[in-house]
Amino acid sequence: MVTRDGVRLDADIYRPDSAGEFPVLLMRQPYGRAIASTVVYAHPTWYAAQGYIVVIQDVRGRGTSEGKFDLFAHEVEDGFDSVNWAASLPGSTGDVGMYGFSYQGMTQLYAAASYPKALKTICPAMIGYDLYSDWAYEGGAFCLQANLGWAIQLATETARLRSDEQAYQLLYAASRNLPLYDLIPARPQILQDLAPDSFYHDWLDHPHPDEYWQKLSPKGMMQDVDMPMLHIGGWFDPFLRGTLHLYKDMASDASSPQHLIIGPWAHLPWGRQVGAVDYGLQANSPVDALQVRWFDQFLKGIDTNVVEQPPVCLFEMGTNRWRYFDSWPDGNQKSYYLVTSGLASVREDSGKLVPEESQDMQQPSETQGVSQIQYTCDLSCDLLVHDPWRPVPAMGGHAGMPVGSCDRTAIDCRTDVLTYTSEPLAEDLHLVGDVVFEVFCTADTPSFDICAVLSEVHPDGRVYNITQGYRRVNPGDNTTNPWRIRLQATCVRIAKGNQLRLSLSGACFPAYPVNSGTGAFPSESRLIDAQIITLKVSCGGDYPTRVLLPILNSHRSPKQQLTARNDPMYELP
Repeated sequence: MVTRDGVRLDADIYRPDSAGEFPVLLMRQPYGRAIASTVVYAHPTWYAAQGYIVVIQDVRGRGTSEGKFDLFAHEVEDGFDSVNWAASLPGSTGDVGMYGFSYQGMTQLYAAASYPKALKTICPAMIGYDLYSDWAYEGGAFCLQANLGWAIQLATETARLRSDEQAYQLLYAASRNLPLYDLIPARPQILQDLAPDSFYHDWLDHPHPDEYWQKLSPKGMMQDVDMPMLHIGGWFDPFLRGTLHLYKDMASDASSPQHLIIGPWAHLPWGRQVGAVDYGLQANSPVDALQVRWFDQFLKGIDTNVVEQPPVCLFEMGTNRWRYFDSWPDGNQKSYYLVTSGLASVREDSGKLVPEESQDMQQPSETQGVSQIQYTCDLSCDLLVHDPWRPVPAMGGHAGMPVGSCDRTAIDCRTDVLTYTSEPLAEDLHLVGDVVFEVFCTADTPSFDICAVLSEVHPDGRVYNITQGYRRVNPGDNTTNPWRIRLQATCVRIAKGNQLRLSLSGACFPAYPVNSGTGAFPSESRLIDAQIITLKVSCGGDYPTRVLLPILNSHRSPKQQLTARNDPMYELP
């Protein structure tokens, strides 16, 4: 096809092996259309066999499409033109739906923002609704590993398209061993030399949610969009924040059906094994079959019963089953407080995580090897010393590699990690929803970072992360404590006899840049300037540091206990 400004965009078209007219499914992507997002979805031929014309298109400047690739800059206009072109294909009914994840999810939002009449429904998966806070930055911290790795990947593909073999080889090698130790670690020389026009430089140069982000983010374009959407996310996906923000906005403001499904998945793949945990057969992706039912409903007018299903479907890790909800589960948050003897960085039995009503908040407690330590609400604190020479490594969760739930026992044994552990649970504990950490913390430098990880401790001492969050505190930030850190939303059953643990550190590298402590932003922070940072975490008294956990009553209605196996939502079409 040719865009309104004369640029040719190329696509592969897959058709059903039968006569008649069919709706069109459109995917717009920047990685070479032959891949067609088959890293998480069925091949387009499978969708065509379900009675759809499937169009996989290279966006401007990628694959064999003409023009210059400028990240997200042309996707609104090109998306509008592409939808209308797809609707007019021979054999088309004129109705178009879109699907795809990550960049391919973003192109759906940009196309929807231009209001093409032919676009009837979209299925955005794993997207950055607000590009600043849902993608490029988390809690004010630059997402170094993810952004740098993606920038190098796109730059490598650009070098390939230009037949620049020398640049390709250098960038390909860099993609396998990220350049994290240049003069300015967050600004590696190889990108400055070989990809001076990369989006990465702009993202790094805009550390605040300023006008640059407002103009580029889909969030600022979609206020009046109202169409059926199937929102798809993963508990260990770095873009889960974006998926939830979009769903909540659409569910609040739109009149059309908005459904949400979140599996125990990382960004890719969407299967039963994530990190060190096998979540069972039910964790295998039901998304392809579900999307066909969704498109049959809204593009073919077939009553597939999908709209009658409760709109929120969440995979509960631990029980390894799907749960239904009528809306995103807000509320029911319960406070667990941090109490300490002051040795939470040295002994795992020093820091305690206790519910508000617990007697440990008032009474002495006796632990193995430590007798009659007074865990009271009197002012006490723990000191955490962050050494930039050996920063706490990123591991597991949504930001570290490998992703998912991993055994972090060795990390929790480090003396630059504070740990606060609950008593063994007397009964199963179900968490579902948003997790928030409020910490009273100061440091001896103008800037510091806080990483908070919530884990499950097994009786044999093994520790597996559930969810985590991160925040960078810079000079000029609101100095009113406590600092508020949003952890990744979750849905998990902590088994009876296991324990909860909150772990705190001053780094999570290379998921986020090491904070130099100087107050300089990553774009200017030199490796040589990194300082040792001492953080003081206050507990008790007038400074009650706490984590708010979304407790789910295990006695739910029958529809919230349905499993994927028995649920018609997941039957193959």
